[in-house]
Amino acid sequence: MELEGTILAGPTFDAVSGRVVVEDGEIAAVEETNTDSDDIVLPAFVNAHTHIGDSIAKEAGRGLTLDELVAPPDGLKHRLLRRASRTDLVSAMRRSMRFMERTGTSDFIEFREGGRNGVEMLHEAADGRALRPFVMGRGDAEDVLEVADGYGATGANDDEFGPERETAREFDKPFAIHAGEGDDSDIHPAIDLHPDLLVHMVHATPDHLNRVADEGIPIAVCPRSNLTTGVGQPDLELLSEFTTVALGTDNVFLNSPSMFREMEFAEKLSNLNSVEVLRMATLNGAEILDRHAGVVEEGAQARLLVLDGDTDNLSGYQDAVRAVVRRAGADDVKRVVLKS
Repeated sequence: MELEGTILAGPTFDAVSGRVVVEDGEIAAVEETNTDSDDIVLPAFVNAHTHIGDSIAKEAGRGLTLDELVAPPDGLKHRLLRRASRTDLVSAMRRSMRFMERTGTSDFIEFREGGRNGVEMLHEAADGRALRPFVMGRGDAEDVLEVADGYGATGANDDEFGPERETAREFDKPFAIHAGEGDDSDIHPAIDLHPDLLVHMVHATPDHLNRVADEGIPIAVCPRSNLTTGVGQPDLELLSEFTTVALGTDNVFLNSPSMFREMEFAEKLSNLNSVEVLRMATLNGAEILDRHAGVVEEGAQARLLVLDGDTDNLSGYQDAVRAVVRRAGADDVKRVVLKS
């Protein structure tokens, strides 16, 4: 397979006129050459934090606080999830994943409620798709970790999570936890658990982040979700000075799982440049998953997104990376290549 056009190559997304050669699921070559193609070829997105299980309740809960929306066990989302049938839950998740795949997401890190059953429903919904979920289960750790890729905790103010952390070590699987979403009271206790991933960190200070840097803990940020729940905004520039930061879209019932929308919001919200934001949407998430993806370079997994650079929306762009991050959307997607 060969893909021609403007290639956003390497970790700095250098705009190269040329072709990408794909063989046996990998990028065999990135060749600079003249081409008449208007296509833009870039790495597919890695969504670093989702709650796809919430697909059953899109746009529910207007005007509610964060705790009223999502706090276990009786936040709105948990009540709605309990009322829904397995068939409806799986169908809703499947449709969200179909949207994600169609709009260029190749991999995502899912925090899945519902114990072992919840994880198994997510796997059922993903069956047959090229999109790859990395499922952080929740509930009885030993039971969940038999079927999940890792453990995803709510927050250190909800429980101590020490036993769950230790069980994740025994299974040799990652442990992730929400922290610093509503305030900073749970950040140090979360770091005390030595997690493999922190989520949100809206209220992180340099004191917290020095600890994060010392332990090499990456952070997933969800700016649109934080706006919706009214908790504030993560300081993306500050977080990026200390560790790897990746973009996620969070709860589907609050925001669509569109990485295009997340990138545009993040870039216009912050002083980060488009290259930094695109890296947060691709390569950084792949690095968290320890996968050679999220980048267009020889030897990387061929998980690629092709945009039509001659749509009414993109035609006339002057900076390819900036156009992808700030302007592109679902209607500009020409092809998604997800080779394993």
